[in-house]
Amino acid sequence: MTDSPAVWASHLRKRYRKRVAVDGVSFTVARGEVLGLLGPNGAGKTSVIKMMLGLVRPDAGEVMLLGRPNTDPRSRERVGYLPELFRYQPWLTADEVLALHVRLAGVTVSDRERRDGLGLVGLADRASDRVGGFSKGMQQRLGLAVALVARPELVVLDEPTSALDPLGRADVRDLLLSLKQRRVAVLLNSHLIGEVERVCDRVLILDRGRVAASGTLAELLGRRSLRLRLTSVNDEARSVLGSFEREDDLYTVDMPDDVPALVADLVEHGVRVHAVEPARATLEERLLDILRTHPEEHR
Repeated sequence: MTDSPAVWASHLRKRYRKRVAVDGVSFTVARGEVLGLLGPNGAGKTSVIKMMLGLVRPDAGEVMLLGRPNTDPRSRERVGYLPELFRYQPWLTADEVLALHVRLAGVTVSDRERRDGLGLVGLADRASDRVGGFSKGMQQRLGLAVALVARPELVVLDEPTSALDPLGRADVRDLLLSLKQRRVAVLLNSHLIGEVERVCDRVLILDRGRVAASGTLAELLGRRSLRLRLTSVNDEARSVLGSFEREDDLYTVDMPDDVPALVADLVEHGVRVHAVEPARATLEERLLDILRTHPEEHR
């Protein structure tokens, strides 16, 4: 079963009365892969997650978790989940919250492992403090510890950094990279596109309940380009540049194999080179482009 993907979802569909929330969504998450789930509000991301975890019954489609149908309760034994909206019993301490979730998961976790789990999310010195006195960011850190306490093989995180400060978001990035090194699969739903771009291997973009695009970052962002600020550009220099886009004295070309050779050729043809910098569309720019281009195809 370890050769099977951590998640296999096929043609998921969900309607709430007259509104179709999810319409034919299929995707996989490989072992040790971090998949980013992106899309505007109302795109169906949380509905997909809830159907995947068996919290909402799909109208159509099927899901396999860690090699088992998600209708089998055993499929969720090695799954950690941090929902977007969560609340812990305010009268419990952080360590007691972890102990409770260990009992609910039916696994054996030592006291030391629980302490290490709290330390991993920066709460080692607050283990004995009641959760009711925690800030929202601290509770979100505790939620991450809960998601990881049973040594999961798949972790599903729904907006895990929404309440965290920049330092907390950096901690979560490091945590996700450490999970990846241990071949733990991660499904990350986040509106912080920069975070997704830093840690995810692949991205699934949803819009109006359908898959608008999916692929690796390289596939979605395309080939890198080179921007050159040039003056005294003549016809011979234009032939050296080949295909290019121009805005005033800024020329953009596909990234050549040998940038210094290109610059030398331009100088040899009398061009004054003022600046050279690599460039590529950001994931945010690509996301907006996908959602704005040919909306009839996925809306």
